[in-house]
Amino acid sequence: MKEAFISKKFSPESEKTISLVNAILAEYEDQGFRLSLRQLYYQLVSRAYIPNTVRSYKNLGNLVSGARQAGLIDWQMIEDRGRETVSLSHWNSPGEIVEAAAESFRIDKWEGQPYHVEIMVEKDALSGVLEPVARELDISITANKGYSSSSTMYEIGKRLAHYERLGKEITILYLGDHDPSGIDMTRDVLERLQTYSRVYSPLDVDRLALNWEQIEIWRPPENPAKETDSRFAGYVVKYGESSWELDAIEPLQLANLVREAVRERRDDDLWQEAIEKEEVMILELRKFADTYKQNK
Repeated sequence: MKEAFISKKFSPESEKTISLVNAILAEYEDQGFRLSLRQLYYQLVSRAYIPNTVRSYKNLGNLVSGARQAGLIDWQMIEDRGRETVSLSHWNSPGEIVEAAAESFRIDKWEGQPYHVEIMVEKDALSGVLEPVARELDISITANKGYSSSSTMYEIGKRLAHYERLGKEITILYLGDHDPSGIDMTRDVLERLQTYSRVYSPLDVDRLALNWEQIEIWRPPENPAKETDSRFAGYVVKYGESSWELDAIEPLQLANLVREAVRERRDDDLWQEAIEKEEVMILELRKFADTYKQNK
């Protein structure tokens, strides 16, 4: 929703940029996505509206902030994944919570599947793009926020060990930046998950993005690789001095990469059986809620 808190005049050039921002946000809203400021920036860069510089990013951030406060950009269409408020849910009656339970009720549709699949993404901001896909596919997603903490990797490792004991093949779908550390994080994820899970041969870390072949095809905006990164020298030998951020990739492309990778590992007949079983249970919950309201 657009809501004004200040009165502010913008230059004709700024007004043009605000119109472009609203058009891009509307385009992604139609696809079911909200963008982070970084993703919005890369959309403007890739469409050659603004240059790919640090100053340009800061200028866009200031402009978007002012335009939102002036009621010109929808507050809800730009998300900040790093700062969220957590609060309890509240209900007016037991029947109401049963209705809500029916809406959110899910069985584990992967229980009978041969694979256990999870998503890991390097950046928390990108989890907003991938969480709806993870819900659709009924798989877990973890935002690593760079090199993930030992606590997080330990917890995931123990979860993977459980599924390995059930005889499942294990796949981690990994998405990260194409830069010296971003490339190395795939190795780090595999090695630490093998250590904490004590699972080796059935554990596969599939780097879905961002890969060199994708960069050659998609041509996302590039940035200088960080020379201060300890992995810079080895990276330059293979890829040169440029780096590319996952944020610059179209959200729908990332979502489709995950969908395709999951469907390759999913038995569709077993999946459909699980959906039908789940639908029966949801109907039971809704009947219970209706009965409660009628008898109240």
